[in-house]
Amino acid sequence: MEIGDKLPEFLGLDQDGNEVKLSDFQGKKLVLYIYPRDSTPGCTNEACNLRDNYQSMLAKGYAVVGVSIQSAESHKKFIAKYSLPFPLIADTDKKLVETLGAYGEKKMYGKTTMGTFRTTFVTDENGVITEIFRPKQIKVKEHAQQILGSEA
Repeated sequence: MEIGDKLPEFLGLDQDGNEVKLSDFQGKKLVLYIYPRDSTPGCTNEACNLRDNYQSMLAKGYAVVGVSIQSAESHKKFIAKYSLPFPLIADTDKKLVETLGAYGEKKMYGKTTMGTFRTTFVTDENGVITEIFRPKQIKVKEHAQQILGSEA
């Protein structure tokens, strides 16, 4: 997926088993952030930064949805532990992350593994991607500010 593309209509199922569709966010800008794993330091910092700035994001017309390949049960615990106000999609079949190009080979400590690339897609009110934050660009403790700052 690239800037100018439209996100898929069906995004997945959230932590409660509810369908999350692009059309649910018609008229809002969507921040779809993909992260590797619940309750790891970087992912927790990112989620808490988005949580702490959630009201500012809503005020500027954004909706926020997180995505990882972990289970709904894992997401429920993560949401409860950190009081996250936004839904998390449980993409256990990796369908969405693969479609978005956010899953593939990663090299760490000389080993090659398959994994999720921390990536954020920002759309306009019609679901068209206007900005993509790639792994090396994302500052987990300042991610909301990065997104809000990109508006200027």
